[in-house]
Amino acid sequence: MALMLGRFSRQLAAAAPRDGLKRLFSAAAAAHGKGDSCRMWKILSFVVALPGVGVCMLNCYLKAQHEHERPEFVAYPHLRIRNKPFPWGDGNHTLFHNSHVNALPTGYEDDH
Repeated sequence: MALMLGRFSRQLAAAAPRDGLKRLFSAAAAAHGKGDSCRMWKILSFVVALPGVGVCMLNCYLKAQHEHERPEFVAYPHLRIRNKPFPWGDGNHTLFHNSHVNALPTGYEDDH
């Protein structure tokens, strides 16, 4: 594979003149106008990205204001299969276990 890549790069270098690639890239940069694209991205950042981040922050803040009800525990046997215990703690709690949201096979911890 490396041999083929070396051959290909040598053929590419022999086929293209030294100034050919430089002219190609400089022509592409001149066609787009470096100053115009920089200005466009700056405007997009301030007009689209920053207000978008602000709206997302407002949404998270408003969603966190009200208390969420915990769903009723239903002992579905196919959802509580423990083929292998978790390698930490007692083997029954997930790594990021939340006793208010995550139920154990016997139910929520707070209800016992």
